[in-house]
Amino acid sequence: MWAAVPASILSNALWFVSLELDVYAAVMAAFVRWYEEPTLSRQHGSSYDAHRAQVPAWIPRRQAEGL
Repeated sequence: MWAAVPASILSNALWFVSLELDVYAAVMAAFVRWYEEPTLSRQHGSSYDAHRAQVPAWIPRRQAEGL
């Protein structure tokens, strides 16, 4: 979800050639990385950390064959 929001904003920035939208996408990404992730880690502890280890943050991983 959080990867899709900045991607959507960036696609609009490219379409409309808008520096403001580029900056907005960067702010959204920074918010997630430096506020949201540490907050969730404090709230949920090791279960959130285990989740983060299994789920890619920004760049999707390719699944193994047969999955």
